Amino acid sequence: MSTTRTREHEGEGLATGTGNRWLVLAGGVLVQLAIGAVYAWSTFSKAIQAEPSALELSKVQSTIPFTVAIGMIFIGAFLGGRIQDRRGPRVVALVGVTIYSIGIMLASLARDAGDLWLLTLGYGILGGFGLGLAYIVPIAMLQKWFPDKRGLITGIAVGGFGFGAVITSPVAQGMIAGSADYQRYPTKVFLWLGMAYLVAGLLGASVFRNPPEGYTVAAKGGADPAKTTKANAAGRDFTPQEALRTPQWYILMFILTISVTAGISLISVAAGTATDVAGFSAAGAATLVGVMGLFNGGGRILWAAVSDRIGRRPAFVGILALQGLALLAIPHAGSAVAFYVLCALVYTCYGGGFGTMPSTAGDFFGVKHAGAIYGLMLVGWSIGGIVGPLLISGLIGEDEAYTRGFTVVGLIALIGAALPLIARPPKKVDAARP
Repeated sequence: MSTTRTREHEGEGLATGTGNRWLVLAGGVLVQLAIGAVYAWSTFSKAIQAEPSALELSKVQSTIPFTVAIGMIFIGAFLGGRIQDRRGPRVVALVGVTIYSIGIMLASLARDAGDLWLLTLGYGILGGFGLGLAYIVPIAMLQKWFPDKRGLITGIAVGGFGFGAVITSPVAQGMIAGSADYQRYPTKVFLWLGMAYLVAGLLGASVFRNPPEGYTVAAKGGADPAKTTKANAAGRDFTPQEALRTPQWYILMFILTISVTAGISLISVAAGTATDVAGFSAAGAATLVGVMGLFNGGGRILWAAVSDRIGRRPAFVGILALQGLALLAIPHAGSAVAFYVLCALVYTCYGGGFGTMPSTAGDFFGVKHAGAIYGLMLVGWSIGGIVGPLLISGLIGEDEAYTRGFTVVGLIALIGAALPLIARPPKKVDAARP
């Protein structure tokens, strides 16, 4: 069976109405919820460093599994985007959530500092690679199902990713706090979490499919369906090779890199910062991480919807500028309320970058090859995911220099806010160049 026939077969029975596309959206959100639990890492990091944990990892060592996981996302997303364009979304997502879940369960076998390699292999390498495979699928797929509201729908899809930590963080903290065995070996919790991720991920991915060739959405009031689909400025779909030959692709990738670097710096040390700067208890810090997941997820939906109204470039100026100002203020938060508000701003804008960039890439390069083009762009996520945690943990150091760390990262975000002002979609004349 040819690739074209496979894609058409996956779409059969769905072309006659738009109701089933909401089922596909629900499946996408469920997959993103499962893999988005990766953002609860600071809860585990805090437990691993605290007494009576047997792992006895330093602050820098405890960031390694999470940093490696984010670094591996690009590899998974790059391969997943290319395979999805050829074989359809379902198989890629099923394989991705399986590898991700197996990696998380493997991490449960780490027992002491000598097992850091095992924790990194499971949570970092396998978990990050599987996450990347699964993550890119609904983003590319749903832009094809919802050509009439690309920004909002991709925001909802990746919003599920942000909400993953909302569920995982308090559940994991409760399991650790309720068992002396888990307090000594916090990684044991990964076994049960990995099993839950596997069930949820497979269930969501099972409904994935592309729409049939030539799929359009019926417009309200009998309007022309073609008018519900927003074309990119070049008037055609770019191939990945063509997109990589434009300066716009690199500008967008760099914008995403800066946004990730800024936001993930806080995310990677959120629990520790809450206790050291604002005086939270361990349980209170875990609750903060969970609550902030709401803003991470909500920001993806909010900023994506805002970008549909005010434009993608003004939205990114706001995303980066607000992140920068909030990061500068965090070390000086004088109360738990102020700390919550500042963290909420950072998480909302961080999530907003992921909610807005897929539709921005679609506006610039079209959606036919969105999986491969945006999958390549996620190298910015990996770069920022490596640089951010290492930078912030190194700047804070053992002397807990939070002002130094957050000032540097905040300034990076503020400087980066100028980049969206120079980003312009490729024009038809640019698209014609060999």
